[in-house]
Amino acid sequence: MDFFDVVRRRRSIRKYDGSEVKREDIELMVDAGRLAPTARNEQPWEFVVITDKARLEELTRIVGRNGPFLKDCGCAIIVLCRPTKQYLEDGSSATENILLSATALGYGSCWIAGDKKDYAPEVVRFCGADPEAYRLVSVIAVGRPADPSLWDLPRNKRSLDEVLHWDRLE
Repeated sequence: MDFFDVVRRRRSIRKYDGSEVKREDIELMVDAGRLAPTARNEQPWEFVVITDKARLEELTRIVGRNGPFLKDCGCAIIVLCRPTKQYLEDGSSATENILLSATALGYGSCWIAGDKKDYAPEVVRFCGADPEAYRLVSVIAVGRPADPSLWDLPRNKRSLDEVLHWDRLE
């Protein structure tokens, strides 16, 4: 799949078949996150991967209604960042690389919000880190879609003509 096909195909998948995600694929996804652009080359990120079903169920409980599907995914990749000036931009860039690489590898994924959520400090502690030293940027569910037709659901995106402006917004 070429890059633009990956971008067109990527969607937020919230129903998983519960199968495992191969370790080498997880490493490829995290490596894609590691290679993301970062302000001043700060690289403030750490990536915590959860594959144990009991831990995934606990994470599901922590994030509540934001991620009830976490318990069924193959793994969760949690993006934490040291609180540098641009940690949110850097961590979001890493998150997007992970989402796109998951699609390229044939996995579904879903970005579960982190930074502004009330559960963020608890997720940071769940990862074994201090909420004073790290910020939660995202929790990413990754796995095989429960139904392959989920890839083909229509996307409700504004057209290019609506969002593209030359020289100024009018």
